[in-house]
Amino acid sequence: MNKPIDPALLQSAEAFADYAANTAARIDTRAEAQALAQGARVGISRPHESAHLHVAGEATYTDDLPELAGTLHCALGLSPVAAGRLEGLDLDAIRAMPGVVDVIVADDIPGANDCGSIVHDDPLLCDGEIRFLGQPLFAVIARTRTEARRAAARAKEAARVAPAEPVLTPQQAHARGQYVVPPMHLTRSDKGLAVRAAIEAAPHRLKGELDVGGQEQFYLEGQISYAIPKEGGTMQVYCSTQHPTEMQHLVAHALHLHSNEVHIECRRMGGGFGGKESQSGLFACIAAVAANKLRRPVKLRPDRDDDFLITGRRHCFWYEYEVGFDDEGRILGAEISMVSRAGHSADLSGPVMTRALCHFDNAYWLPEVSMHGFSGRTNTQSNTAFRGFGGPQGAIAVEYVLDSIARQLGRDALDVRRANFYGKTERNVTPYGQTVRDNVIHELVDQLEDSSSYRERREAIAAFNAKSSVLKRGMALTPIKFGISFNVPHFNQAGALVHVYTDGSILVNHGGTEMGQGLNTKVAQVVAHELGVEFERVRATATDTTKVANTSATAASTGADLNGKAAQDAARQIRERLADFAARRHGGTPDAVQFANGKVQVAGRELTFATLVAEAYTDRVQLWSDGFYSTPGLHWNAQTMQGHPFYYFAYGAAVSEVVIDTLTGEWKLLRADVLHDAGRSLNPAVDIGQVEGAFIQGMGWLTTEELVWHPGNGKLLTHAPSTYKIPTANDCPPVFNVRLFDGPNAEDSIHRSKAVGEPPLLLPFSVFFAIRDAVSAAGGHRVDPPLRAPATSEAILRALNAVQSAPAAA
Repeated sequence: MNKPIDPALLQSAEAFADYAANTAARIDTRAEAQALAQGARVGISRPHESAHLHVAGEATYTDDLPELAGTLHCALGLSPVAAGRLEGLDLDAIRAMPGVVDVIVADDIPGANDCGSIVHDDPLLCDGEIRFLGQPLFAVIARTRTEARRAAARAKEAARVAPAEPVLTPQQAHARGQYVVPPMHLTRSDKGLAVRAAIEAAPHRLKGELDVGGQEQFYLEGQISYAIPKEGGTMQVYCSTQHPTEMQHLVAHALHLHSNEVHIECRRMGGGFGGKESQSGLFACIAAVAANKLRRPVKLRPDRDDDFLITGRRHCFWYEYEVGFDDEGRILGAEISMVSRAGHSADLSGPVMTRALCHFDNAYWLPEVSMHGFSGRTNTQSNTAFRGFGGPQGAIAVEYVLDSIARQLGRDALDVRRANFYGKTERNVTPYGQTVRDNVIHELVDQLEDSSSYRERREAIAAFNAKSSVLKRGMALTPIKFGISFNVPHFNQAGALVHVYTDGSILVNHGGTEMGQGLNTKVAQVVAHELGVEFERVRATATDTTKVANTSATAASTGADLNGKAAQDAARQIRERLADFAARRHGGTPDAVQFANGKVQVAGRELTFATLVAEAYTDRVQLWSDGFYSTPGLHWNAQTMQGHPFYYFAYGAAVSEVVIDTLTGEWKLLRADVLHDAGRSLNPAVDIGQVEGAFIQGMGWLTTEELVWHPGNGKLLTHAPSTYKIPTANDCPPVFNVRLFDGPNAEDSIHRSKAVGEPPLLLPFSVFFAIRDAVSAAGGHRVDPPLRAPATSEAILRALNAVQSAPAAA
């Protein structure tokens, strides 16, 4: 007897079908089918290479690996105070607890007690100074994870501390001149004027402050490392990390080993978003130290609450700005100070601030500008990489300024933004000296304005607001220009290995890590295209430091750019060898041999790829190759903050329409229209998914995801899903139009594609400014709303109160 279908499931299925149909409608499937028939394997919308494994629950993550006999489990004892001195640890009671095998402290680390990425200022275990509430003081190793956690939870009883008053906010750190890296300054004066003089001589001036909160990565798979001691004192670590090579270096330093004695492997991550770039290091090192001491496998997987309390996240920023502008809203001079909450150590705060300063211009020409960056040292978790890596924090400031300029002048904010756009052949040099040669923002915004019916909807919103006293609507269109490359030039390199087996199947290994973004899918497509074979012939394997050495992090949106080019280089060498062999064996010239659709055309004959490979093997032709790629033309002077730090720019724009309830501060995103520049996309379906995901994630950062520290004891209060609110499916707009801008990359990127991991996170600026527009409407657009990010309901109510209570003359 068949059960009736649950209406809720039916509704979900119908919604998914509508979504799938909507996605398909945004992809030219006919053109893709034609390209596929002609042998193309890139530019084709393919499912994620592990999608079937994800759906079936068979995709293997670090915690899914079968545990070896004798595996022990580790948990961390955390500091109960945010600042002070650790005067001692009374660990006898913990050592006597059921299941406890050992307790490890800083003195048990044979090598460096440090996991600092750039500055070596980040201890694995507390060595005396207590830096934040949640800092690991010791590690408990027990027979089971539950026993380890139960023992580690007694840290408050075991620790003898002398507490001190913590510094918790960037403002407090800035007032004390307390920074994790030296302050940074970037100034450009186009006409030789002092920036202050340009501001003071401008027809209009604007001065203000802005607070923008941080953001937790909230990866679905938490931090985890599984360390297994090997022969001769070597160590293997399975680690959920975006940077296996850095983990290799950190573990080697902690164990006082050479890099060749440490093996790091990562098959896939259940999300990273930057949180597993540097900060997986502490967990890898502690697991390895314990495994090395006990000569038994050790797994360290912190509870989600502990993960929140130990690890850092996106930096929150506080800004002070002053600008001068003309009657059209064009910025004539601007000065801004950016102060970040760096946390207790440097981590990646320096590069994050560098990128923030280099993205304050966003899509705009700033003739006279002076920027100052301060990375405030606070008694909080050490903040780190997060999707966008400082770019969003830099760009939102100039968007806030332009939004306020438009309101002060009584002009449409889009017109003010357009007036400040970079030009094509003039007004096209960034404050850090790089010429913008690939500017498509004008035509991209024109297309989006037209397709979204921006002007007509503006009028409709004004009419709605005139009649509605409680509900107010708002809308905004915001652009983005995002630089692609690592800030540090030597990180822009990658390697790959491609093996062709005698049956014609292909294995590719590269230095990038798969965290759900589809990197392995794209790299496999590149290899399949280069060798002219079906995608199904190619398989990507786990990222492994014993296969490709000295890799860069999978970050800065460079994964496909770098590793795709390296894999292409390796595959091309194999193809050229096969073409040379085919010509020798069957006649003709190597350049006339064609590879497509799993077939090889040579001297009027057609062979299968597998047949040619088998023949080549018997003739002792090398059927594997390594590949390498380094991004050309990059240079950067960190002292002068001048150079050419980005290979190219990715562009995009979004229009968002919201409605707010002026009585409760609640709001809803009614519609979002997005047009994003992915160049010649390697996989349009994957890229559209990335744009959609980045939009919703960025919207969460700017609206619902609020981090709160206790002002007295410095404890992060929002350390669980019950108190920290990421967006859900219900927060997606009912109308969500996402399309890719049609146009190749001006630079020689992999198949002229563009990176799509980080740039679209800036698109939901439009949501924040649409909310600000709606708040402004509640006050008759008389007052510039003092809205901070995240624009929670409470923040919206505060801003509403400010605009509604302002005197009529304001």
